[in-house]
Amino acid sequence: MSLARLPSIRAHVRRATMLVVGDARGRQNAYFAVLALLLLVAFPVFLDVFRLNLVGKYLTYAFVALGLVMCWGLGGILSLGQGVFFGLGGYCMAMFLKLEASDVANTSIQSTPGIPDFMDWNQITKLPWFWLPFKSLPLTLVAVVAVPGALAFLLGSAMFKRRVGGVYFAIITQAVAAILSILIIGRQGYTGGVNGITDLRTLLGWDIRTDSAKVVLYYVNAVLLLASVVVGLSLIRSKLGRILLAMRDREERVLFTGYDVADIKTFVFVLAAVLSAIGGAMFTLQVGFMSPSFVGIVPSIEMVIAAAVGGRSSLFGAIYGSLLVNFGKTYFSESFPELWLFLIGSMFIAVVIAFPDGLAGIDLAGMTRRAKPWFGRLTRRSARMADLDVSQMASAAAGTPPADGGLTIDGGP
Repeated sequence: MSLARLPSIRAHVRRATMLVVGDARGRQNAYFAVLALLLLVAFPVFLDVFRLNLVGKYLTYAFVALGLVMCWGLGGILSLGQGVFFGLGGYCMAMFLKLEASDVANTSIQSTPGIPDFMDWNQITKLPWFWLPFKSLPLTLVAVVAVPGALAFLLGSAMFKRRVGGVYFAIITQAVAAILSILIIGRQGYTGGVNGITDLRTLLGWDIRTDSAKVVLYYVNAVLLLASVVVGLSLIRSKLGRILLAMRDREERVLFTGYDVADIKTFVFVLAAVLSAIGGAMFTLQVGFMSPSFVGIVPSIEMVIAAAVGGRSSLFGAIYGSLLVNFGKTYFSESFPELWLFLIGSMFIAVVIAFPDGLAGIDLAGMTRRAKPWFGRLTRRSARMADLDVSQMASAAAGTPPADGGLTIDGGP
């Protein structure tokens, strides 16, 4: 190949690249392809089963972060109670798995065979009525979406119709998280109490504790997450996405144009709740238990922090933020067991101060533009110093004074 053709080849490559990533939609498609390769190829190839299962656990929190991007970043609705919906989805799946593990053969030593062990310990002799639908997997899958969605609809309708928003709505959702956590712990005979629902073994006879099952569940989780990203991108690109952005910035103007702001807010809040519930159900399948420690105020705030670290206006940033925050928790707790809470808190503060818009808000192009003048000055200064050194060396070799009037090599004038 002739070297003369290289500039034209570079120009063709540059034009092809601009066609792919030149506009916002093209960049989003490229980001989606990179994310898919990372989740479906890179992680399974380079990580062992234990670490892959750990990443799968991190990705379940990414569902919550995606919902927060749509609810908070797109619609301006800050919810500090997303752990409620995450926990409800997880408990719905855990109830089905627990009933399957509590058949008569496995619980023959109990006083009342055929019911979960924690019910038998609390002298409950009959399966409660609200547990009965969870004997069916199809009904369980419906409940994973319907129960959190119904609660979000009731809460959103009650608040948004009365124009309750901002910090007041955030406080109310936080109170709901505290109430549900206390309720689960207090009704130990029906929910497993503070220990939660544990000893989950099989899904329709398939042992979910094996390494092969963990790999399969990871792929299911990754595919569902990518599908959720597609849903989110479709929403952002739609007319509803533009209305949400306008509502976030100037809610009164949207209201005066004739749109029902309360219904739009309720819809996006329900969507965020459903996504969180799907993440909770996948968490239960991959980890093998569900407890109230994932429902209360603290986990809900951690989920908001993950979305803020990644970037509350970016779907892809929310996923990477969830991975970063949860990896940080794991790494710091393993390496610095006495200091990990301080370290993870310092990481949150540092990222938020340095990058107010999250990791997705880092303007690499702007940083490059700002750095160019500095590099230019540094290069010119280095060139002048190099020319001066060459001039001095030449003058010293010739035994004549240098051009700048400096000293010769032997110190003579």
